[in-house]
Amino acid sequence: MNPFYNKVAIVTGGGQGIGKAIVQAFSHQGVHVVIAEFDEEAGMECQSWIQEKGGQATYIPCDVSEESSIQSMIQQVVDTLGRIDILVNNAGVSRFKPLEELTVHEFDEVLSINLRSVFITSKLAAPSLKKNGKGCILNIASTRALMSEPNSEAYAASKGGILALTHALAISLGPAVRVNAISPGWIEIQDWKKASERKEVHHREQDKQQHPVGRVGVPEDIGRAAVFLCSGESSFITGQNLVIDGGMTVKMIYEE
Repeated sequence: MNPFYNKVAIVTGGGQGIGKAIVQAFSHQGVHVVIAEFDEEAGMECQSWIQEKGGQATYIPCDVSEESSIQSMIQQVVDTLGRIDILVNNAGVSRFKPLEELTVHEFDEVLSINLRSVFITSKLAAPSLKKNGKGCILNIASTRALMSEPNSEAYAASKGGILALTHALAISLGPAVRVNAISPGWIEIQDWKKASERKEVHHREQDKQQHPVGRVGVPEDIGRAAVFLCSGESSFITGQNLVIDGGMTVKMIYEE
């Protein structure tokens, strides 16, 4: 029997980008995926795309910066689908601005959407995730939690917070719920954006060679790992952060 049979997963920010690839990956496993998405165009487009491919997907509007919106989304899932087995906290935004120009409001906004929402969504979904004793939470962080470019303070802080929250949740919710994180590196999402914003991208040879694997990442790389971390194959893994970056963060670079 398919171990994912009859399971329900929520993917926040699932309408496009990495979230959309995670939606597809779970859908391929037979999971009914809830696309919790702020952007209606992206959410509806993703729902139709999954259904056209024979998968089960339901778009539910959700603004993860608002606790009431998250509460409404969770309640709708429980009322209509009866259960929550997997929660993927993927929704996020970035504000890359010089430190002197980044306002406190912008900093707070990034933390609200990227980090605070992970706490709220996990808290509200926890009762349903605990019911069958095999619930999974997967948080999408970033290699920017571990390394930085200039002008990334808000984003780096939010993603670093996600890693700390991941191991805290793993201890609080275990053994009924496992909690892990993925930190993607350079993932090219253009092909996975909503149709109205999609653009063709060409990577330079030096872009590829920054990665020991010789290429830039694609959202499918994250989708496959998400399925693994929420499957029985990873039942002894919790509180961990899986870096998926083609080896970029372990490659030493010296200027000649």
